[in-house]
Parts: sequence; C-alpha cells; structure tokens
Amino acid sequence: AMGEIICPNVKYVVWANDMKHVAFLSKHTVVLARRDAQKLEHLATVHETIRVKSGVWEEGSTKAFIYTTLNHVKFCLTQGDSGIIRTLEAPVYLCKVMGNKLFCLDRESNTLTLSIDKTEFLFKVALLDRNYDEVLKIIKRSKLCGQAIIGYLQKKGFPEVALQFVNDEKTRFNLAIECGNIEVALASASALDDKDCWHKLGVEALRQGNHQIVEMAYQKTKDFERLSFLYLITGNTEKLNKMLRIAEMRGDIMGRFHNALYLGDVNERIKILKDQQQLALAYLTAVTHGVTDAVAELEPLIPEELLPSCKPKPGASLMFPPTPIFRENNWPLLRVSKGYFDGPVEKVSESKLNDELDGDIGGGWGGDDLDLPGEGGGDEMQGEDVDVGGEGWGGDGGVDLEDGTGETGDGWGIDELDLDLPGGAASSGKSPGANVGGFFAPPTMGTPAALRWQQASSVPGEHVAAGSFQSAMELMNRQAGVVNFEPMKPIFTSVYLGAQSFLCGSPGAAIMECAMHRNNENYFWNARGTEGMPAVCATVPTLTERIKSGYKAFTEGKLPEALQIFTYSLQSVLVACVDSKQELDELREQMGICKEYITAIILETTRRDQFKEDPTRNVELAAYLTHCNLQPLHLLISLRSAMSSSVKIKNYNTAGSFCRRLLELNPKAEHKEQALKVLKVCEANRSNEVELQYDERNPFVVCTKSFVPIYRGKPITRCGFCSAPFDPQFKGQVCAVCQVGEIGLKGSGLINSRHQRNKQSSND
Repeated sequence: AMGEIICPNVKYVVWANDMKHVAFLSKHTVVLARRDAQKLEHLATVHETIRVKSGVWEEGSTKAFIYTTLNHVKFCLTQGDSGIIRTLEAPVYLCKVMGNKLFCLDRESNTLTLSIDKTEFLFKVALLDRNYDEVLKIIKRSKLCGQAIIGYLQKKGFPEVALQFVNDEKTRFNLAIECGNIEVALASASALDDKDCWHKLGVEALRQGNHQIVEMAYQKTKDFERLSFLYLITGNTEKLNKMLRIAEMRGDIMGRFHNALYLGDVNERIKILKDQQQLALAYLTAVTHGVTDAVAELEPLIPEELLPSCKPKPGASLMFPPTPIFRENNWPLLRVSKGYFDGPVEKVSESKLNDELDGDIGGGWGGDDLDLPGEGGGDEMQGEDVDVGGEGWGGDGGVDLEDGTGETGDGWGIDELDLDLPGGAASSGKSPGANVGGFFAPPTMGTPAALRWQQASSVPGEHVAAGSFQSAMELMNRQAGVVNFEPMKPIFTSVYLGAQSFLCGSPGAAIMECAMHRNNENYFWNARGTEGMPAVCATVPTLTERIKSGYKAFTEGKLPEALQIFTYSLQSVLVACVDSKQELDELREQMGICKEYITAIILETTRRDQFKEDPTRNVELAAYLTHCNLQPLHLLISLRSAMSSSVKIKNYNTAGSFCRRLLELNPKAEHKEQALKVLKVCEANRSNEVELQYDERNPFVVCTKSFVPIYRGKPITRCGFCSAPFDPQFKGQVCAVCQVGEIGLKGSGLINSRHQRNKQSSND
C-alpha cells in the first residue's frame, strides 16, 4: 500500500506533475495530500455544498489546486485557503491550466477555453511562501484592495503587507502598531493627533526602547507622571528639573514631591512638606539627611511630645535615586537589511511600470538599496543609525548616480565597513538627511522543533511531546481505537514536560525553551530539518522497570497498587517511542504482559469482593485466573488458591487437575508436600459435587465484563487497543482492561516508531 488517508467516497484522483502531491475528489469534498515514503500526509480539506465536478493542479506548481463545481471555478491551496476564481454559466470539466487560460470540456464534449484571473491565489501563495518579490509585483500590477484582503493579511500575520493597501490613517496606525513600524505609526499619529493614538504609540515605542518617541507621545497626552519617570530612567536630570518647575506652576503637590524624590533634592522635599504643614515629616527628613539649617528652623515648631519620635532609626538609608546606566540614548537595536515592506510603496502608473520592467536595469537588481545621499525620507528621526532604501520599490529609472561629490553611494557597502581608522578618518560622507529612524524585525526564525516533530511523524507519542494533544488523540483513535482520553491526561503531561527544557538567562530576559532530542548524538540541527526525534519518557527500559514494580506488588498481594501500575504501563504504550525492530517487539511483549496481569487482578478482586458469598462463582473465577499468562511464581499462587477453593466445595476432580499443574511448576518443598496430600485425597474421590462453567480441556478466554469464558469457535470482539476479549454484547463500550480503547473499534495499527510500517492489523 502506498499510504492511507481518511477521505469520504472518492470519485477521482488527480496527481500533480511531481507525482508526490495528490488531490482526492468526492461528491462534496476536495482533499489534498502529499506522498512521503510509506505514508500520505494530509494537507488540506475543502467542503462544498454543491457537487464537485473536476479539477487540475496549477501549471508547474504543487501549491494550488483548481477545481470546478456546478457553477464556479475555485481554488484550494495546500495551506488550507480556498476561494472563487470565476462563475460558470454551465458545468465544465477541467483538462489543463496554461497561464490565464483554462482548457476544459462541456457536457457535449466540446472543447472550451476560459479566461481566469489567478491574482488572488497567486498572491496568497507568494505571501505564504514569503516570496516578497512576487508579492510586490502583484501589489503594483493588480487592484487588490478592500477589507477582505486586509483582514486576510492580518489573520495570516502580515500586517506590514496590509499597510500597502490602506489609505485611511486610523487603519494604517493600527496596522503599523501591530507590525511594530514606528515610522508609519508616528506619521499617522501626527496626522490624526488623537490622544488615544499617542498613548498607543507611546506604549509601542517604550516596548522597542525608543524613548525619544515615548517622550513625544507623553508630551502630546500631557502624561506628566510617566514623563517624569521616563526622564528618571534615562538619567535626564535637566528635564527632570523642568518637570519640577512645571509641577510647581500647575500646583501639583504630589508631582513636585515625586520629582524632588527622583532628583534627590532634599531641600525641595523639606520645603514641600513645610508648605503643606507636615512639620514633623519635614523635620524628620532634615534630621535624617543632615540638613542642619532646616533642623534649627523647624525644631522650635515641633511639639515637645513628638520630638523623641522624630529621630532617625539606626541604619536608616538615605533616599536618593540610583544612577542610570544608559543616559538619553535609545536601546541598541539589531542592524538588519531593509525589508520589502518597511516603507511606503510608491504609486506608479502602468506605463511607468512597464518602462521599468522592460529597461536594461530594473529595481530588482538592488537599485533600491543604494541609499544615495539626499534620498532619505525626512529628518524627523535624526540620530538613528539605520539605512533606508530609495523612494520607489520597483527601481527608479531616473536615479542620478553622480551627486556632485564624486563619491560612491552606499550600495557599494563602503560606508558599512565601519573601519576603525586613526584620526577620525572613517567619516561616512552622508548628508544628515540620509539617516532616519528605522527599526526592523530580526530575521525570521526557523520552524520550531515541536512543529517539525509533528510534521515529520505519525507516532502519537511524538505529537504529545510536541504539545499537539489534539492531533495525538486523533492518531490514537485512528490507529488504536482509543476513545476515552481522560486517563491519559497525566501521561500526556509527563511526556510533554519531559521533552522540553527551560533555561533562565539574564534578569529581565525571556526564558529560553530548548527541545530535547533522543537522537542528539547523530542529529545535526538545521532550520527546517525533520530528522530530530523528541526525547519521550515512555521507553522500553522505563516500562520494564515499572512492570518489575508491578510484579513485586502482585507477589505481596497489593492488588490495587499492582492494578494501578500495570494500567499506567499499558496506557503508556500509546505514547511510547522506539527506534528499532527489537525494541518494537519488546514493547508489544510488555503490552501483552500488562493486559494479562490486569485481567488476572480484575478476576481476583471481583472474586473477593462480589462473589465472596457465592462459592460456585468464587471457584469459577479462581479457575479462570489459572489460565492467565502469568509468571511461574504468580501462576503457582493462583493454582494454590484455586486448589483450596475447589476442595472446600468438594470438587475433587477439578482440585486434582490444579494439583497436577502445580506440581509441574516444581514448587517449594512445603507446597509440593501439600499438593501431594490433596492429590492423594482427590485420587480417592474422583467426583465433583458442584457443576462449574469451566472446561479446562477446551481453550477459552475470559470476558472481563461478564466474567464468563468464551470458548474457541464462539463469537468474540476485542478492544481496538489492547486486544482484550469480550462478549459481542459489549461492543461499543470502553474496555475494562486498558480503560481507554473502544470494544469492537478496529484501528489501522498503533505506530510507535517512524520506521514502522503502518499495517492494518487484525486483533482477532
């Protein structure tokens, strides 16, 4: 089999030219998938309310699939987006797409050629592929506009591109704030001159560390408290003194006192307290800071009973502001190359655009990055050391390469070498207008490790380690018939936390998250590689140790504890990850061990609790227990229990069979002696007084819901995950053994390794 994918009744299959991408057409559904090794990876699904007629892949591309319904030509992208290309007067059947022409047949088998406009989906494909050259070209040549395209760009995380379609200043401001474009936001805020806009601009500028714009925003909103605090942290004592005088002119007592605190002006604080008739506080401030003149002036004014309490405490520290490390400079920013959408797009006519595209040298060859002197966008943000490009994004055919100075432009990279020349010889030679403020996002990061794990694997445990619980549950349901995920919550949590590590950096820095790989010795990281495998805590060695602790609890008779251990181990198999055929075989063996011991414990606890007063059922369950596949020591315990129970109801024939099986296990001397004595009695009395629903000669399995044997040849249904047997009447219920699988729901087979073939396994 090439692979499997869930898809409703498929009518047509359409392969792309690369023979890796495929589209499945159903009556009302289009499913796109990609073939990878031995599996089919689902890419996108589109549901239609009317019938799907035909479809073809975009010419020379595997990103877009074009299909028809009864009255529309539509597209579907592999990322999941879809839309309408054009309407149809009558149904057609697609044959091929070439350029903007669509070749098709009508119902009378006549060939038709339809013109289509592929701008929308080509724009979306280029945008999602971050092919900004193509995006820019489409923006210039097309008439894409409206709230729909703006909303789409915002939804997909491209507010900087949405800026190119907006003329409304309010919308431009909000988009600029969203993408962190301070220059555009400042221009829009200046045009709007709205207090709320200035406040938002101040918040964003403060987040970027541009305190010059923060200062402007606070001045516009008259937010004096924040403005004073800004001057404090930037060490601008001169403007703090001005804020003190402004607060005095405004009659703002608390503002005066705060500014005096920020400045460390003790005399001003004493004066303020004295003016407000807070004589005791003024006296205490003067005494604490050693201002003798003020102490001598205020002491006669203090009541005698308050003087003892106005003494400074031993070890009291003076209230002076800390010295700021950075003074008046914006935070340092990462210098990166100019982005495609970090400035406005010049509106050009179609004829001018054609001239630019047909010329010898176009803007696509880097003409925008020359940064020639005099081309800057104003001097509003002087002092910033970030280069900007030319005014036109398509290349300016009229650029004057000789500016009269005889020096080369910035496009040659000479000024960017930043050579450490003696005597101040490394001057840039730029005019002041060439440097304007610009703050650019860092280069795009690679795909996160968790997302790569999820994309490269069909192993449920690796999806859990990636934090994608929903896809992990879907895989478990499809592969192992799991329907009850409540018991899996602690296992999911432990697996996810075990695959992540967190490192604290310097104070104030974000916590660094690091993905843990189990193949770190032979795995070389790259930005978009899929070879990394997550470190999963559910492995064969860990399950082996847990099963050993279950053996110990079973031997000591701690059945509830043993049941909890074996159940947890069995459920952990769902998230276990192995890397070899040998480990996979061991994992399947451990799964069978857990199932047998859980069945045995359920039989024993049910016998003790529910059938304690029913000797017949008590003996039957003790007999069923002896047919579980247990370790020899544990089987010996079950045989001794069944032997003694049978003797009590005088079923000597049955007891004799248990004695013989017990002696075959070579028990201890005292157990052997006891079994021989019982066997001697049973040989003398070959009879059973009570008829049991038990035939040891006929192979059987036990249903753990009805607690009756299911003999060979009888109808049987099994759990989709652990293969525990049940009577068919319990089909559709949750398994009593693993507590997660559905009885009778057959899956495609649990995958615990990336190298494991996804076979359809039979549990019967």
